This record gives sequence, C-alpha cells and structure tokens, in this order.
Amino acid sequence: MKVRSLLLLVLLGSLAGLIANGLLAADTKAPSNDVKCPVSSKPINPADFVEFEKAKVYFCCENCPAVFKKDPPKYAAKAHLQMVQTGQLKEVACPFTGKPLNPETAIDVGGVKVAFCCKNCEAKAQNAKGDDQISLQADKKLG
Repeated sequence: MKVRSLLLLVLLGSLAGLIANGLLAADTKAPSNDVKCPVSSKPINPADFVEFEKAKVYFCCENCPAVFKKDPPKYAAKAHLQMVQTGQLKEVACPFTGKPLNPETAIDVGGVKVAFCCKNCEAKAQNAKGDDQISLQADKKLG
C-alpha cells in the first residue's frame, strides 16, 4: 500500500507541474449524467461548481464545494477525472514516463480511455484498483 501511496504522490506532483505550465485544455463540454461529485460520488448538479486549476469542478449540492475547498488535494484525483470526462483535460503522454502514447495499451478507467507508452505501464495501471486506478488516470500527462 505504501508503494501505491508514493506512486499517487509522484503522479499528483507531475500533474501539478503540467497544470502550472499551462497544459490545460480550455474546451469544456456540458457535464453528462455519468459525471460524479468528487466529494460524495453522487451525480452532479451543473449549477454547483468551483473553479479549480483553470477549470470547473462540479458537485452534487451546494455543501460539497466547501468540503472540497477545505482539502483540495484529498479530492484532486477525482476532480481531474471529472475534468477529463467533461473535456477540460485530455491525455497527451504516458502518466508514468511522459513518453508518447501507444493506442494499443488503452484501458478503461472510471469511464475514460487511458493509454500508456508500453505494455509495462499498462500492466502497472491494470494492477491498480478502485480509487488508486482513478488516481492513475486522473494524474496522467494532460494538456
């Protein structure tokens, strides 16, 4: 479990660097019914959102944004997944190595197709489960 936690921290750090360098897509599509609140995991209400890392994070109710704002790093991976689902972020490189993507390695993570540079990175992601796997998807190289 410590290895997964360390991996998550490394991936979150790399994503923060990419966002700081302006590698965020600006095109946003309307949230679908599949989009979940990063705090409660319930369906979102598009009227309840906050700006986070130059994008919108949607919530199920007016109470969840305050919870999110108290500890954004705790909810960042699920917020990033939501940003991918709504088209605000897209994958541009392997989340582990930063190398070009190989479409043959794509797997479904949280309803989003995630690709990797090689079969080794794909296997690493497939071995992760639940929120750990969402963290991998949401913390990929984005632009």
